[in-house]
This record gives sequence, structure tokens and C-alpha cells, in this order.
Amino acid sequence: MENFDWKNLPFGYVKTNYNVRCYFRNDKWGELEVSSSEKIDIHMAATCLHYGQEAFEGMKAYMGKDGKIRLFRWQENAKRMQRSADGIFMARVPEDLFKEAIVKTVLLNKEFIPPHGTGAALYIRPLLFGSGAQIGVKPAKEYMFIVFVTPVGPYFKEGFNPVKIAIVKDSDRAAPLGTGHIKVGGNYAASLYGVTKAVKAGYGSPMYLDAKEKRYIDEIGAANFFGIKNNTYITPKSSSILPSITNKSIMAIAEDMGFKVEQRPVSIDELDTFEEVGACGTAAIIAPIGEIYDMDTGKKYNYCKNGKPGPVSTAIYNRLQEIQFGDEPDKFNWIEIIG
Repeated sequence: MENFDWKNLPFGYVKTNYNVRCYFRNDKWGELEVSSSEKIDIHMAATCLHYGQEAFEGMKAYMGKDGKIRLFRWQENAKRMQRSADGIFMARVPEDLFKEAIVKTVLLNKEFIPPHGTGAALYIRPLLFGSGAQIGVKPAKEYMFIVFVTPVGPYFKEGFNPVKIAIVKDSDRAAPLGTGHIKVGGNYAASLYGVTKAVKAGYGSPMYLDAKEKRYIDEIGAANFFGIKNNTYITPKSSSILPSITNKSIMAIAEDMGFKVEQRPVSIDELDTFEEVGACGTAAIIAPIGEIYDMDTGKKYNYCKNGKPGPVSTAIYNRLQEIQFGDEPDKFNWIEIIG
């Protein structure tokens, strides 16, 4: 991979050499198949196309300075994909099959793992969808599981620098008894209106409020929200929020660093009281927020007054990155070395 500009990678798709696929047919999973094709041959009546039977995961592989490849908490991704499958009545991908597929895909594309020190990583996208044909509204009998990878840089073009967020109230990402707590494509399709609206207004991502009262903070586009005040890390709790593995890890790190952690409903009225706020997820890791703009009222909430990320967000971000890249001992047993 000579002449590859690792340090300036966008968060986007880069063609790699291989992907791995597997079919669920006749009530059982088959063998893994390696493919070099970027295309999928799919029936025009497949349930994923008509009834939204589709779920995916996002995770990363990291190259350590010791030259070893690290996976971060892959078991959590496997479990979350199983919960997503249960939520929209798809066949579960067994944990051992999930691991075999991601490890095989990463190792087959080893040359695309960004070198240590570039700040980039290899993004892993496991995808599960109904490939069987149905015309009536019912679950498919056949499913396809596929894993592909692509090297990525920061999710937000600002990198680990303050981003601007806009509160969107005229659309909902997910409802409390809907699919917000699982990682299915429909949630992201529902968020595209707000994403487009926020971006057109000059903001990086939308902040969604709860669907019922429009009072409590839900999610920021495709990321969880957090706020810091009084030596406390606070993040919303709701049945419409996707449980972020990154956020779960940050909460453990915050506690280990001596912070109190609260996971509870967070009212929009509380935004004035936070010392630092941010978004977190696999893609962004942590994106510190410098401004939140309420598109309905015109009110602005400002943070990062000096234009730099807050000290707590910075310390947590650095600690998590050091664990992921193997620069600090993994006292939480989150890392698995695969090659």
C-alpha cells in the first residue's frame, strides 16, 4: 500500500480485496465463502428490500506499534447483532460464526489496516439481511450474512475538534416501543431528513429529542450524547436509544478515572448546565461539541469557549484510543489480538 495517504483518510468506502459471506438456508447456517466481488446477487422480492429486514454492525481493527492486530470488544457487537435479529425476526448469527467471519475478513485484507500512529483504523461492517423472497408481510426463510472492511479516518471532518450540532424537532429517529434500541437500517433511513436539514443549515449532525414529549435528548444522528458537569459523566437512558459499545466503554473508563456516572433521562433544559458535551460511537469515538443550535427557537448553547475540546473529553478520548491501539495496558480485557 505504498503512496497511500493514511493520515488523511476520510470516513468513506475504499475498495479492499475480499469480503466474507454466509447463507442461512433450511434452518441452518452454511460455510463461509470468500468473495472478491463488491456486488450481491439478490432476489427482487427479498424481504430486506420490501419489509426492512436488515441489520448491521460497526466495529474497528487497530494496528498496534508492536505490529499486532487488535479487535475491540467484538463480543458486544456479536450480541448486539443478535438482539437486532431478534427485534425484526431474522435468523441469529451465532457468536462463533460472527467471530470467524470478522477475523477472516480482517486477515484477508491485512494490507489495508492503517499503520500505527496515523490515527486511522480498519472499519469492519458485518451485515445481515433477509435474502429470501416473500410477497406477504412475514419474515424471510433465507438470510445472508456478509462482512466487508474499509480503512477509515475520522467520522467528522473536524476530527477530534469541536463540532456543531442542530436540534431537529420536526422528525423522529425512533419511537420508544419501536426499533431505536437495535441497529437496523430503518432507524438510519428515518434520520436522513434531520441529517440533511442540519447539514444544509451548516451543522455537522442533528440532535433528536424523544418522540413523545420532545423534551428529552435522544441521540445525535448516529451517535450517543453525553454531558459532563460536577465531576459526573451523564448520558441519556431511553428505550429508543441504541446502546453504544463505545459509550459503554467510556462509562467504565470515566468511573475508573474517578468520575461519577449517571445514565438517565436528560432534559434539553439541562444543556445550559453542562461544562462539556459530546457525541460518541464507533465511527467518531468521541466528537466534542462546540455549539448546539435549536432550529425552532434560535437558541444557541456554546461550549469549548477556547475552540478546543474540554479536558475531561480529551482525557477519556486519549485513554480509550491508547487501549484500542495497545499503547496502554488493557485492564478491562476488551482487546483480542488476532494476528
